[in-house]
Amino acid sequence: MEAIGSVVRVEERSTADDANCPDCGVWSSRVHGSCLRFPADLPSAGRRVVPALRVRRFACPDRSCPRRTSVEQIQGLTRRHGQSTERLRSAVTAIGPALAGRAGERLVRLPGLRGSRSTLPRRVMEIPDLPVGAPAAIGADGFALRRGHVHGTVITDAVTHRVLDLLPDRDAATPGPWPADHPQVEVICRDRASAYAEAADTAAPQARQIADRYHLWHNLTQAVERTVLDHRACLHSLPLIEPEPEPQRGDATPHRQRHRHRGGGREADRPRRTHGGPTHRPPRPGASAAGVRHEHARGRPPPRPKPQHRPPLRARRTPHAGRT
Repeated sequence: MEAIGSVVRVEERSTADDANCPDCGVWSSRVHGSCLRFPADLPSAGRRVVPALRVRRFACPDRSCPRRTSVEQIQGLTRRHGQSTERLRSAVTAIGPALAGRAGERLVRLPGLRGSRSTLPRRVMEIPDLPVGAPAAIGADGFALRRGHVHGTVITDAVTHRVLDLLPDRDAATPGPWPADHPQVEVICRDRASAYAEAADTAAPQARQIADRYHLWHNLTQAVERTVLDHRACLHSLPLIEPEPEPQRGDATPHRQRHRHRGGGREADRPRRTHGGPTHRPPRPGASAAGVRHEHARGRPPPRPKPQHRPPLRARRTPHAGRT
């Protein structure tokens, strides 16, 4: 091991005496040559680790095998045509299902790992599928590989909502073998396509077929829409509804009557409060000057006098002294 700046170089080599051929499986101890490999590895203490792995090339003793030589692989460390170690591959694979694309690439590079936005989807595709098991209720529906052009069929578990299989077509012959290979299926939840009904009748006659909730609501919505469009001409034959006459200005509506009853009178009779002054009421109509002064003495201002009529300015001008 050698540390150079921020890079740690680790020299490794295998101690096995022989290796087996990946095609025919025959073990060979005849070394044909050796070479150095530099697979990417996990960082250590913030430093990039560069393993220098010395691997040997063994010659296959079976003359009928099309492969003449093969490079030995270290179990748990490397694989054929791999550019990273198994532990780095496992770390990147754990990030892929949670976050892929450019965001996943930024997250991978944060702890010092190696992985691009195209590497993460490849690692996700390498994850082996979980065993299907024996579902008792399945769902069959179509999905678009290319919308409007290429459609397939998706088989899901109706209880756990887990995708079980993807079929390349949605004809009657394509989804038929799947329920035939699983005779324990008791319920098939499908859409109302005739191809799925025919496939279920042929491949799983013992299963009960039901329509899913989405397609029931979707078909009901389409039927209501078609009915409304077909009978929209009937709207013109309906009698016109005459609008109610508006109340006269002098008439008081029940709402206004209730408002007056709660308020105790008209709006003008309610006490008003000036900015920073006492609460006052306007003088009653026909009140005398003494009454106004009495109200002003109690904190009520006198009414504003009406503006007097003044002649226009031109009529008020005096004639010029020099004119006759």
